[in-house]
Amino acid sequence: MFRDDKATGIMLETFLKQAKKLCENIEPVKVLRARVYRIGGANVLVRAATMLKTHKYFFGINYVTLEEIANLDNPFIAFICGSVEQCIIVPAQLFFNHLSEISHDRNGEYKINIDQELNIALKGKNNRLNCSVFINAWDSLLNPNLFKEQRNTAEESIHAVLQGRLIEIGNIRGYKTFCPDKSKYFNSKKLSEIISVNNCPKLEFSNYEVLRNIDVIWFTEKREILIPEYAFEVELSTGTWSGVGRLATLIDYRHVRLYVISNDTKKYEQVMHSFSDHNTRYSHVSIDSVGELYSAELNLKKLRYDIGL
Repeated sequence: MFRDDKATGIMLETFLKQAKKLCENIEPVKVLRARVYRIGGANVLVRAATMLKTHKYFFGINYVTLEEIANLDNPFIAFICGSVEQCIIVPAQLFFNHLSEISHDRNGEYKINIDQELNIALKGKNNRLNCSVFINAWDSLLNPNLFKEQRNTAEESIHAVLQGRLIEIGNIRGYKTFCPDKSKYFNSKKLSEIISVNNCPKLEFSNYEVLRNIDVIWFTEKREILIPEYAFEVELSTGTWSGVGRLATLIDYRHVRLYVISNDTKKYEQVMHSFSDHNTRYSHVSIDSVGELYSAELNLKKLRYDIGL
């Protein structure tokens, strides 16, 4: 499939110039690799495409990226179709709600086709998501009536997304799952709704006040006793030291595997160099790897269900 990266780059630059006419303060959301910008009161994923020979505009977006956007406060997706004059600015949650009607491959890559009338093609002959109200809807990014419940920074939202993904992976694998941040949201559900352990158990060789504040813990249950198996600390903008320190409360449990989730490998290695007596107990996992694992676990779960095995 032909991709004109130069043309899409120019469209992105033009989009940002247009956005600055409405709101001078535009910032990239640095915790995400996707092109997401804070514009006015909104977080906006920006995608651009040129017209194909089929007279359609094609956009490929991975489920993991869509999920991250949908979990931000006031999220939108801007589809630039050939030029900034043909831009669909869609509330991400509305789009996310229609995912089951959009074709995708086994890797979770959604195939988004937009026709000449700037409507999104859905499954089924001539089935379309009418986007006329969203064409060049720049004012929607600034309308304060849409933003009554701003709760989180992008970092806080993505932190909750990563906790939610780790919880769901643990659930799929049959572990009992716990996290301390029960009021945070992941895919419109409170984390308290997807964990299976509401109260962290006290452990003989662990500081309980520290233990119960670890971001995510997986337990196995034997004779109604919960035994920790995996523990995770998510580090986005906070220092890696704090996460390593919390996980250290489980050091005396030799079988427990300890993980720091971050994209700052250099900082992790610096911290572990100072913690050399125990650095073999810890593992570092990138944020993107958690997303890939989560997507793979969901796909495997669906495949098992589909074939009944």
